[in-house]
Amino acid sequence: MTVSDTTTTTATATAALPQDDGTTAPAHFTMTEDEIKAKFPTRLRGYDLFRKMNSPRHIVAPMVDQSELAWRILSRNHGAELCYTPMFHAKFFGDANPKYRNEHWVVMAEGAGIGKDRPVVVQFCANDPDTLLRAARFVVGDADAVDLNLGCPQHIAKRGHYGSFLMEEWELVSRLIRKLHENLEIPVTAKIRVFPEVEKTVAYAKMVEAAGAQIITVHGRLREQKGHKTGLADWAKIKAVKEAVSVPVFANGNILYYEDIQRCIDETGVDGVMSAETNLYNPAIFSGKILPTWQLAEEYLTICDSVPTNASYIRGHLFKLFRYSLPIHVDLRKQLADARSMAENWQFVRDIKARLIEDAEAAEAATGNAFDPDNYEVNEFGYRVYPHWICQPALRFEHDKDHSKSKRLLNEAQGEPKSSTKTRDNNENDAAEEETECKRQKVAVA
Repeated sequence: MTVSDTTTTTATATAALPQDDGTTAPAHFTMTEDEIKAKFPTRLRGYDLFRKMNSPRHIVAPMVDQSELAWRILSRNHGAELCYTPMFHAKFFGDANPKYRNEHWVVMAEGAGIGKDRPVVVQFCANDPDTLLRAARFVVGDADAVDLNLGCPQHIAKRGHYGSFLMEEWELVSRLIRKLHENLEIPVTAKIRVFPEVEKTVAYAKMVEAAGAQIITVHGRLREQKGHKTGLADWAKIKAVKEAVSVPVFANGNILYYEDIQRCIDETGVDGVMSAETNLYNPAIFSGKILPTWQLAEEYLTICDSVPTNASYIRGHLFKLFRYSLPIHVDLRKQLADARSMAENWQFVRDIKARLIEDAEAAEAATGNAFDPDNYEVNEFGYRVYPHWICQPALRFEHDKDHSKSKRLLNEAQGEPKSSTKTRDNNENDAAEEETECKRQKVAVA
């Protein structure tokens, strides 16, 4: 589905308002900041909003058809402190017919006994300010903020005229954010991508802040960096944005392992770190725990037993959790693909769990050692090698025509030196390894 309403709201014919820095505000700024504060005296801003949400550092990204309520609960059980909903289409969400809204926006009942879903930010894509406001009003009271998607790079976003395909239309972006800032009872935030030029990226972020965004998430990749062209996110640009704005900033990109979270905070100075794709393959990413895939799958299905969840979402999550095991147990792939009921999903998980336990026992018998998450080998690119039954990030490879005997990571990353088994303690105490780690570049899928 696409957002087809591409009209923009005509600015109210009023005199241009002065800003605090003495410059003239855009014509679509119909209220001063003091007037907005008077209109919404209890609405939180910037770091007050951040603190009210318990100063989250571990954030689950908005992911279409994937960061649904059940997955958010699972992620919170394993260290996520703030979750975003999937991106909703404002045009359909705000429609008089509640079908789309009821299918996509599930609010957890009080006392459900299955976890919590706050704080939560609801994300919309839109290209018309009035349409965005109409949709956003439906979540007031059940969400902590509303986020504007300015980062989706997919072709459907180009066709629908939203997401990162608004990056060249700064006035429209400003109008969308300002409409909510002047009229919505809860705060507005925004998630952006970067431009090739750091100066333009910073100017864009400052425009988004000036329009009224109270938190800015920066996905450190260009619009063209997607799919098999994903590559590295640019933390330097995220750092530049953090240093240029006064509202909280979240970083998105290059998070493969738990240790990457603190490294990102140290290198960029951001207030929190968002994980997207890595969270889908390892929903325990924020806990620092290395867990077997079947454990997370069972926990997820238990939540789904109590929370209405689309069957296609469940299958999608199970395919990702067992990404590295299904090529080994090929017969179970069709079983999962054909699953249509919770009973069939549970049977698949029971079947693959039994297989994976056998694999783990066979590996222990062959090596004489049970899997130890504190000891791991690294591959030729410097990435950790875990057994296929362990939750781990997805790394994208492609054939390197210049070196046909090998593969290269899509971002041409140079990992840790190819070596024998490493331990976390050794990494911390060995200065040479620490220097290598600091120089290391990693493929970023989230």
